[in-house]
Amino acid sequence: MTLTIRHETLLTPYRDPFRIARAHGTGGGATSVILELRDAADGPGGPVGLGEGYPDAYYGETPGTIEVVLPLLLEAVEPYGDALRGDLQESRAALVEASLAMDEAIRHHGAAKCALDVALHDLVARRGGIALYELLGLSPDIPPTDFSLGLDEPAVVAARAERAARFPALKIKVGGTSDLETLRAVRRVYRGPIRIDANTAWEPEAGARLIPELVALGVELIEQPFPAHRLDQTRWLQDRSPLPIVVDESSVTIDDLDGLVGVCAGVNVKLAKCGGVGPAKRMLERAGELGFRRFLGCMEETSVVIAASAAVGSLAEWLDLDGCLLLAEDPFEGLELDDGCRWRLPARPGLGVTRRVG
Repeated sequence: MTLTIRHETLLTPYRDPFRIARAHGTGGGATSVILELRDAADGPGGPVGLGEGYPDAYYGETPGTIEVVLPLLLEAVEPYGDALRGDLQESRAALVEASLAMDEAIRHHGAAKCALDVALHDLVARRGGIALYELLGLSPDIPPTDFSLGLDEPAVVAARAERAARFPALKIKVGGTSDLETLRAVRRVYRGPIRIDANTAWEPEAGARLIPELVALGVELIEQPFPAHRLDQTRWLQDRSPLPIVVDESSVTIDDLDGLVGVCAGVNVKLAKCGGVGPAKRMLERAGELGFRRFLGCMEETSVVIAASAAVGSLAEWLDLDGCLLLAEDPFEGLELDDGCRWRLPARPGLGVTRRVG
């Protein structure tokens, strides 16, 4: 076996408390597993691929499950090592085959697969001296990211919205006891589009009653109002809503897409759910073929996964790639926002990010 990995679990405090409707706790910090991938065939001074997996208990993952699953995934991709060292066309094909091999080895475990898939892409791109978006054959021109605000008292959320006023859109977590009051408070201090995310917490009739108010407040979309398996409720609300319903917890992998046709207007694709940057590219492309509006989201990850996500950002209409901005301090550097809140895709090989020193 020529491929070897080293991983560590990072707990990074949030800049502000960040809570969502379906999670417990105070939202004090984010847990992420950082992966370093080496290929002995490159020699001792060879490139190192960076990856990251964000374990979310909602999807059955913890840092412990990632640690257990990674050796199995590494064994699954090892046969593609020679092809990954080939020319650009051969390497691209091998990355797809390696991703499919991980799915054959074990179901689910999207965050663990994401960590290894991103590291493989980073390693291949670094080896070839090209940026990740070039390896993927995509454009560096991407939409701006919004900025997310967690559940809190309306006045607190509004104060945070005022501080984030430079962002062209805000994503507000709802599903608490004061949704309308919160949105009205935000609208008093912020003039741009508002996107709301209920994280499965709404009830159908109550959600339908909110629609006229949401339209009047300039809400742009409604994300995951009902439990993931209640597609009947999602279809019912979409039929009554002029606002697009975008599903997140209901759209985990590419295999979910066909069953969502006619249910909702859009899907939220996240690397940690679908298994990495390669699967995200394929899922976004398939979603476009099926006529969905495409939202590219994230967990509260470092700029390792945010950089990987931004590399496929040209395939999405809306971006919610602010995970590293929610952290008190990002352990990695190299990814920057421009004046319009678009991520500047690094011209450096691979992800273009490195571990912050000191």
